[in-house]
Amino acid sequence: MMATDFAAIAPRLVDLVGGAANVEALSHCATRLRFVLRDNSRADADAIKALPGVITVMKAGGQVQVVIGNDVSELYEQVKPLLTQTPAEAQQASGERGNLLDRFISLISALINPLIWPFAGAGLLKAFVTLGTTYLGLDTESSTYVILNAAGDAIFYFLPIFLALTAARRFGANEITSMALGAALVYPTIVALAESPDPVTFFGIPVVMATYTSSVIPIVITVWIQKYLEKGLRRILPSAIRNFTTPLLVMTIMVPLILMTVGPVTQGISSALATGVNWLLSSVPWLAGALLGAFWQVFVIFGVHWGLVPLALTEISEMGYSTMMAPLAPAVLAQGAAIVAVAIRTKSPERRRVAGPAALSALLAGITEPGIYGVNLPLKRPFVCGCIGGAIGGAMAAMAGAAASAFVVPSAIAIPAYISHGSVPLFLAGIGVAIVVSFALTLLVGFREEEPARDENAVGAAEEAPAPVEAAGVVEVTTEIASPATGHIVALSDVNDRVFASGAMGQGVGVASPSGPVLAPVSGTIVTAMDTAHAYGIKTDDNVEVLVHIGVDTVKLGGEGFVARVATKQRVQAGDVLADVDWATLEKGGYDPTVITIVMNAKKLTTVTPRSAGDVDAGQSIIDIEK
Repeated sequence: MMATDFAAIAPRLVDLVGGAANVEALSHCATRLRFVLRDNSRADADAIKALPGVITVMKAGGQVQVVIGNDVSELYEQVKPLLTQTPAEAQQASGERGNLLDRFISLISALINPLIWPFAGAGLLKAFVTLGTTYLGLDTESSTYVILNAAGDAIFYFLPIFLALTAARRFGANEITSMALGAALVYPTIVALAESPDPVTFFGIPVVMATYTSSVIPIVITVWIQKYLEKGLRRILPSAIRNFTTPLLVMTIMVPLILMTVGPVTQGISSALATGVNWLLSSVPWLAGALLGAFWQVFVIFGVHWGLVPLALTEISEMGYSTMMAPLAPAVLAQGAAIVAVAIRTKSPERRRVAGPAALSALLAGITEPGIYGVNLPLKRPFVCGCIGGAIGGAMAAMAGAAASAFVVPSAIAIPAYISHGSVPLFLAGIGVAIVVSFALTLLVGFREEEPARDENAVGAAEEAPAPVEAAGVVEVTTEIASPATGHIVALSDVNDRVFASGAMGQGVGVASPSGPVLAPVSGTIVTAMDTAHAYGIKTDDNVEVLVHIGVDTVKLGGEGFVARVATKQRVQAGDVLADVDWATLEKGGYDPTVITIVMNAKKLTTVTPRSAGDVDAGQSIIDIEK
């Protein structure tokens, strides 16, 4: 059978839903595209049904849902570039956008997520290099140190360039132009201008310079503005010159604009921060320590911490030590302790794999980016717990009169730099309290578990699937499908989802009032594992395609209440756990928890006979198959 040409279908589909301007948001679940339209009446359902590859169309929950089946992601990737705005995530499509803080954290987490594994590796490398210089005699003036330090530090130093790429993909801007803008912010001569005492002007206009290396927010704002600028230029520029004139104008406009706007704002905040901290340190040391311990990581995220660095350097040059740096050690180590607690408590293997090396780099070398962006900040509560521990420890460090005798990255390895001033026992006690409080609070308060979004382009995002298990060249024939959960069988026609109930997706059954984990009903390979962890497609060795869909419309939960135990391309055996589900979360949200099991390619099989009623335990047969 000829494969469906989704590239040809996509433009027609966009026209039939009322055009790109009518699409407010687009997402997809395991089987269907979910359009949120400004005017649903403009969608021609009958014409959409007639498109090749479309199984059916339904309108539900304020959405126009186009049912495709297992190939839905292929059509999604073809439709996405045709829209006038970047498609929103599934949570946005459901209208559950959350408050401003939640949206900000979700955005930053999404932009950083593809960088997490390189972050973790680079953070560990920096930790090992720091160990080498501190304890193994590695000379910081040697070329060996320079090479290794560059290898570990580059991704953090040039972070705006990497974020430009992920932000461009998120916002729908030109990726290479975005990277050029990020590179301009960290270009050596621009960095030198920020460090120079001489005034900087642009055509006579004063420019207040700031340091953008390792920063996050400035480049995100830059790419967001770039998207709208490019869109406007494409509308007004003649096609003959549009391709090269658009990036020309974008780079010419955006680089000076950002330097003249974001720079002064950042520098103003940084200067105010430095002035305030300096005054508090001399007037109310414990309060200054508490604030530095609590908000140091927040300052880093916004890039305003650079205003405090000159203050620390000035202290060291004039007095030989910096009291401002003392509260930073508890702040950093508290976040590291929170990461360790997440690694212990999480049920997600993916998150644990990130948290392990991230905790090591945070504690040993003070490199918190992998843990902040990959673990604590997305989960919110661990980040707050780290800030609370940092505040208490920072207050104690300031009360101890502790100070750093050299400019070091706050970490466990750097503690010897703090033991020449003030009360060393009280300072060390502050660090201990920060670690214990942060660790204990994270374990006690916990967090809403949610599997990190997978990025197929990210390092370590997916592993190759093992080859199907065969015995002497004979593939095991699938004759039955087991129940994925314990509960009560309901006929597919009684399931509270019109598409599934109609049989358009295939034949199967539902398990109502489910309990316990959701198990694999057959042995095979995972071909679909939704990021929201609510649906899984399995293909057996003899090509039976089975879909396990947990609940009705649960894609709107955005993964809340679900913890995936498998990933795409992974081999599973019947009875393996696909997902742990907090059924109370589904009930609280008003969602039907029925677990639906569908044989997607039932039409290609001789008979598919579902059980029609009765109680069932997970693992018991609910569908008989003859090929």
